[in-house]
Amino acid sequence: MASVAPYLIRAYHQWMEDSELTPHILVDCLKSGVDVPKSFIQQDKIVLNIGTGATSALVINNESISFKARFDGKSQDIYVPTNAVLTIYAGENGEGMFFETEAKKTAPKRPNLTVLD
Repeated sequence: MASVAPYLIRAYHQWMEDSELTPHILVDCLKSGVDVPKSFIQQDKIVLNIGTGATSALVINNESISFKARFDGKSQDIYVPTNAVLTIYAGENGEGMFFETEAKKTAPKRPNLTVLD
């Protein structure tokens, strides 16, 4: 089954843009495939403004978020697999959504039962 996260990211992004809010994503930079400016990573995470005013050629699909943005005056290609997005939120008020990480998706614990005679 396809993950619902990319659909929610697109929906929240559209809602924020329509509401004249600035969409940001918090990215887990330890995930495979993340391509962001290393000098802006703090504690293995980076916050990226994905608003249309801050990006060029923004594409949000089921596998990734990719765009061009300027960092220290230099245009850079950014690539973030959707499984690396921890949250999407509006910069102005913090409204948004957190996404489950794989570590949180553990199987429910089975009860520890003992047979009594």
